[in-house]
Amino acid sequence: MAVKLHNSAFDHAKKLINAGHVVVDDRDAWSEHQPSAQQENEFIHRHGWKEYGKWYLGIDDAEPEQTKGHYKFPYGDFERVHRGGLIAAEVRAARLKYLDLEDAAIRLREMMDKQDR
Repeated sequence: MAVKLHNSAFDHAKKLINAGHVVVDDRDAWSEHQPSAQQENEFIHRHGWKEYGKWYLGIDDAEPEQTKGHYKFPYGDFERVHRGGLIAAEVRAARLKYLDLEDAAIRLREMMDKQDR
């Protein structure tokens, strides 16, 4: 699996955070806030794969582009960035040794935390 940082998703998340489109939740809440498979399918149907991909910090080059398997490390609900999603991405990336993804999730979380003060 060749997973790497999805730069357009990272940029998208930064824009959303700067615009205040965030949910300050914790990692435990992410399992409830993360979009369901049905919500993902509806989003893809309405907006397409490129927009769907902007909500995932990682891409897997070993998987075909227009599949859900191509996109890894979700961070939001298709409207807002979730702090819990960033924490989950950070922890999982660290465990799998995806240092660029871990660093991106940390940087985004820190951006969000600074705005929350």
